[in-house]
Amino acid sequence: MVKSVGLNPFRATLLAVAAAGLLVAAGLVVVLYAQPAEANYPGKPGKIAFSGYDGQDSEIYTINPNGGGKLQITDNGTANSQPVYSPSGKRIAYAASDGNDYEIYTINAGGGGKVQVTDNTSNDFYPYYSPSGKRIVYAGYEGQDSEIYTISTGGGSKLQVTDNSTGDSDPVYSPSGKRIAYGGSDGNDLEIYTINVGGGGRFNVTDNSSDDYSPDYGPGGKRIAYTNNATGGDEEIYTIKPDGGGKFKVTDNSADDYSPSYSPSGKKIAYAGYDGNDSEIYTIKPDGGGKRQLTDNSTASFSPYWGPQ
Repeated sequence: MVKSVGLNPFRATLLAVAAAGLLVAAGLVVVLYAQPAEANYPGKPGKIAFSGYDGQDSEIYTINPNGGGKLQITDNGTANSQPVYSPSGKRIAYAASDGNDYEIYTINAGGGGKVQVTDNTSNDFYPYYSPSGKRIVYAGYEGQDSEIYTISTGGGSKLQVTDNSTGDSDPVYSPSGKRIAYGGSDGNDLEIYTINVGGGGRFNVTDNSSDDYSPDYGPGGKRIAYTNNATGGDEEIYTIKPDGGGKFKVTDNSADDYSPSYSPSGKKIAYAGYDGNDSEIYTIKPDGGGKRQLTDNSTASFSPYWGPQ
């Protein structure tokens, strides 16, 4: 049975395999729950894209914010994960195995029109569209660690943004397109950082003794939602100002809650939560009220991203 894993062992694995969302081992697809809880751009809330495990592999699905209208987007018998909508809502970028390693792909939001964006012999994960929709930021595994890169949505030459040999992952553009937030190691644990889109100007947003990762800018860029893994392995959702102030705890229970994604209106946050049996998709208000469960099945649902209408 696939179940949520504690983030201390998860992140140890993550750093070892360069932010791998999915591993294929001994013929089994093992789902590792973390997603860069992508930053949405201002607008009316549309569908929520997520990854779902069907017992054999993971596929990309979309669902309405009320829990209805579930639609399967991919169906190819391989591991598909970490979906994110383009700013127009017409395309979805995601990471998938090509049989040898993980690459970045895009596909029509209703299925079809698949395009391979990256093509190399190393693993690429956690795609996220720029506000213009012309570039994608992602985490790429090179050698012993993962770094942040950007690339045109049509593929081609990539631009390396980080270069610090600590394992950087979960990148998202700010709504202005001038900064990128990501999760990175400070040598002791994982923290949230921001950096200029062309590299340089790195800023440490969180600074504590527990792991922080999966950042997500809210509309307007005034707050960042993220996952915190406190001592003991309990994951909860927090928000914070980009300057590091105003930290607020959104979820507070004994189950793991992770991978927050703001709605385009900023009035709610989608996230993945463990219900005791598997991972499901939920929404909640940024003040912690109005929790709603969208998926309810016997397999794992994870990596939510709230797209535009």
